[in-house]
Amino acid sequence: MSAVLFGSIGTLAETSEIQREAFNDAFRAHGLDWHWERADYLAMLKESGGRDRIARYAEARGTEVDADAVHRSKSQAFRRLLATSGLTARPGVVDTITAARAAGMKVGLVTTTSRGNIDSLLDALGPDVAGFDVVVDASEVSSPKPDAAAYTHALETLGEQAGDCVAIEDNGDGVTAASAAGVPCIAFPGANTAGHGFSDARSVVDHLDPADLLPRR
Repeated sequence: MSAVLFGSIGTLAETSEIQREAFNDAFRAHGLDWHWERADYLAMLKESGGRDRIARYAEARGTEVDADAVHRSKSQAFRRLLATSGLTARPGVVDTITAARAAGMKVGLVTTTSRGNIDSLLDALGPDVAGFDVVVDASEVSSPKPDAAAYTHALETLGEQAGDCVAIEDNGDGVTAASAAGVPCIAFPGANTAGHGFSDARSVVDHLDPADLLPRR
């Protein structure tokens, strides 16, 4: 195995409830009488894309909104909340990154979120979760997950074969994207994505163990 590819910022840290709070902050900022409860948000997470999530919700309510503007406000709120969140890495993440680097493997972050969100998360987590060999963000691919484009781009950038890598994903669309690119995938669902379908994953875990992911030396 030559590379470990983390598939989203949610595989590094538990960010979903911070995201939901950021959406609600953005709705208030735009004068919308919307409030997404956790149960509502869990159902929405089965489809990727925050901007599209806003647009679908507005259409269902018969409300006209500038989904792009609301989503920009949401991203600003998310980054502000991250800075004061005291966020820590999810169980086993730091150990896995450390062990992969010690084994001479590459470590990537393969997302379809914005570079600003990625940078804010990495700043919040500190130096133990940093120095990726490739970081893919929304600006580098034309199609979001579940399309395989983000993984295809990462593999081309790293010069690696799909079968020599392992992906770690926290949601159903991410697992589908990795599988479509031919990358074996470990599902590492978060608190708000545990109900997703992970039939294409090699296994489903609640913490990362380097011994299960990396080749034995």
